[in-house]
Amino acid sequence: MAGLQRRLAAFAAARDWQQYHTPKNLAAALSVEASELVEIFQWLTPEQSARVMEDVGQAARVEDEVADVLAYLLQFCEVLGVDALSALSAKIDRNEGRFPTTAATRPVHHSQ
Repeated sequence: MAGLQRRLAAFAAARDWQQYHTPKNLAAALSVEASELVEIFQWLTPEQSARVMEDVGQAARVEDEVADVLAYLLQFCEVLGVDALSALSAKIDRNEGRFPTTAATRPVHHSQ
């Protein structure tokens, strides 16, 4: 992840784009790219959406938009000094506390 962030930073620096990579602009760009990902699925049925990667053209579009979303997220984290993996781990920890499993949702273990 750190290597990809360095590549993205070098790419932006080589084009003098850092001046535009403010937290506000990167958050907006991230939202736009996420919306472009949503657009691919907008009118698909749940079944069609589950099979979207079976179509080579659609799969390429999905992968491009995922890459754009991740790129902007990594750049956003770089600018603000956020460790994305640590933030995600902490969020999962909080969610595990907020949403404990119940007997109905726990896997059933059968004794042999």
